[in-house]
Amino acid sequence: MTTAIHQRIASELGVREGQVTAAVDLLDGGATVPFIARYRKEVTGTLDDAQLRTLEERLGYLRELEDRRAAVLESIRSQGKLDDALEQQILEADTKARLEDIYLPFKPKRRTKAQIAREAGLEPLADGLLGDPSVDPKAAAAAFVDAEKGVADAQAALDGARAILIERFAEDADLIGDLREQMWTRGRFVAKVRSGKETDGAKFSDYFDFAEPYAKLPSHRILAMLRGEKEDVLELTMEPHPEEDEGYFEGRIAGRNNVTDHGRPGDKWLIDTVRWAWRTRILIHLGADLRVRLREAAEDEAVRVFAANLRDLLLAAPAGTRATMGLDPGFRTGVKVAVVDATGKVVATDTIYPHVPQNKWDESIHRLAALASKHNVDLIAIGNGTASRETDKLAAELIKRHPEANLTKAVVSEAGASVYSASAYASQELPGMDVSIRGAVSIARRLQDPLAELVKIDPKSIGVGQYQHDISEVKLAKSLDAVVEDCVNGVGVDINTASAPLLTRVSGITAGLAENIVLHRDQNGPFTNRKEIKNVARLGPKAFEQCAGFLRISGGEDPLDFSSVHPESYALVRTIAADAGSDVKTMIGNSPLLKGIRPDRFVTDTVGLPTITDILKELEKPGRDPRPAFTTATFAEGVEKLSHLKPGMILEGQVTNVAAFGAFVDIGVHQDGLVHVSALSDKFVQDPREVVKSGDVVKVRVLEVDEARKRISLSMRLQDEPANKGGRPKEERGGQGGQSGQRGQGQRPQGGGQRSGQPRQQGGGQRGGQGGGRPSGTIANSAMADALRRAGLTRD
Repeated sequence: MTTAIHQRIASELGVREGQVTAAVDLLDGGATVPFIARYRKEVTGTLDDAQLRTLEERLGYLRELEDRRAAVLESIRSQGKLDDALEQQILEADTKARLEDIYLPFKPKRRTKAQIAREAGLEPLADGLLGDPSVDPKAAAAAFVDAEKGVADAQAALDGARAILIERFAEDADLIGDLREQMWTRGRFVAKVRSGKETDGAKFSDYFDFAEPYAKLPSHRILAMLRGEKEDVLELTMEPHPEEDEGYFEGRIAGRNNVTDHGRPGDKWLIDTVRWAWRTRILIHLGADLRVRLREAAEDEAVRVFAANLRDLLLAAPAGTRATMGLDPGFRTGVKVAVVDATGKVVATDTIYPHVPQNKWDESIHRLAALASKHNVDLIAIGNGTASRETDKLAAELIKRHPEANLTKAVVSEAGASVYSASAYASQELPGMDVSIRGAVSIARRLQDPLAELVKIDPKSIGVGQYQHDISEVKLAKSLDAVVEDCVNGVGVDINTASAPLLTRVSGITAGLAENIVLHRDQNGPFTNRKEIKNVARLGPKAFEQCAGFLRISGGEDPLDFSSVHPESYALVRTIAADAGSDVKTMIGNSPLLKGIRPDRFVTDTVGLPTITDILKELEKPGRDPRPAFTTATFAEGVEKLSHLKPGMILEGQVTNVAAFGAFVDIGVHQDGLVHVSALSDKFVQDPREVVKSGDVVKVRVLEVDEARKRISLSMRLQDEPANKGGRPKEERGGQGGQSGQRGQGQRPQGGGQRSGQPRQQGGGQRGGQGGGRPSGTIANSAMADALRRAGLTRD
């Protein structure tokens, strides 16, 4: 079966079977996806990381399918019911659903009415009535009356025969498979509000009277409705077909079993049996199946969106190695202050009280100025939680009064900061420090390097997904872990400064090895070359092979140690340098020299053109960080609350999150606005990420503001008119309308409704929404973190 699995994956990916086989062998041998994608291109025929992730996922599914297939075959064989035709059917089953359909009649189950009827000898009656409808059912049933077998009269015999036929129809694998697909194509998901829940469940009002075909439902609507059902607000129905199509499915069941109405004595009884089979068994079974399919499809899409947003957040532009002051805003409890040096080491902490009720404004500025001067602070990182707008004003006043300090302020998302602050790792990393101060440290470090700091937090706690608490934790964790692994290895890690959580994400390094690396570093000083990594306790040849290329050593003995060139290729680099009449140190960064080298001249049986090409590109810019440059956006002065917004305003904002239905944009009013997918561009947009990604700085026009529901409708089409001023129809406006062309009978507008109408939560944990909104300046790479949580889609 191994060959068959490889062939199928190759067909799905559109690659050669040999490429799949090679990749599978590497994965089974313990190689990671980042390692294979970067350093084994010749072996796999240059499969990239996306293809390898898909391959890895499909390999797991198909292997599970084979294991289940073997178990099914063994179960049926042990029952003595496995013949050649059935075995072939099982071997040809290409999905888990198809396999379970075939297995259903043989699956051990509690005694059913049909089994009891068979034990009473009623199967011949069922076969006879199905085979010859000209026979009168009651007359035929009279011959099967037997009190000793529990068949009291003719009606009891007919009931037993009907139970047998209903079970037979419901366990016909081909029929069930066909009906399932027909129902998926023709049916629709219907939602109604439960009586008396209209007020309490107002956040689900978009679904109080809703119906849409299964195949057209986007993931966020499915998850929203399922949550509404879970909260006992909505009543959901799996409607198999439009009302005018009543009887369609019963007709297919009848046709499959040659049941027709020709006025014969048995026809009506058989038609009623078909109706019973559909309504009491098959419809219920298929409804459950399709609900699972809808949930799984919605979860897959939600996981994809979460993963994409997490990738953008982790690969956000770092401010770099600059002394930074972190401010964790607050009113009554004060603003927590932490100063970290260029390496992220905490050098000072404080708590100031510039806001109500203490109002120690001037004193706070004086203390911040003293800290900035003493520690040569370059950057001020302001958390985006409670009192962030007021704290931003404080920082602006500090900069104005002390221009000699040359300070720059920026806003940093606090999402997950409270999770980190209370974690065991934070206690170990910052022992004896108050939990609230740890949050300020995290805020400062996030500005310096979002990736290095955010890997200390469980990805699920960062809060950049839609309905993340409603989807499979296992599926979500697996996907997010893969994203973190790809991001960390794509950027590379400085082994002499990286934390244990960051090192744990490096290819081939386990949590235990990460701790050993840090311990070795503490005991022996910084690593001076990659060879020394082999001296780390329990780090063997396989782990070294996997991790060495992703670990950087700055200022070490060998200039190649700062690059992504793997140590296994160092000899090749020296050969290339010698051939070019140079040495490695001189060749690194020398673009004219490197561009004059013909990579094909160095191809061997073990090193191919892709690897040599990669090496030459890396030598041009060794250790180059693939993340974008650090940039900022500025919010409009005087626009700080929802009440300040007016339709028609054109503002600068920052994309904080991208969902399937559009993009959320922070415009500095403590509540993100929604640019619906239809308002992202003058051209048709299939996927919002084609136009924007989290962290982008964009210009938007305010279309509509709903203060009561805390909704802001925006457009990136700056020529769009505000609501009720000749603009687009309401159902198409960003944040209010549904997906164009997909409004079904009884369907209410979608768009903004996915945000559940809840106020935005701020900061880490459950911190409240006091304060006057968001600061006017925000870094264009790290404000996305709490987008959907702030929009009411997720919980911290």
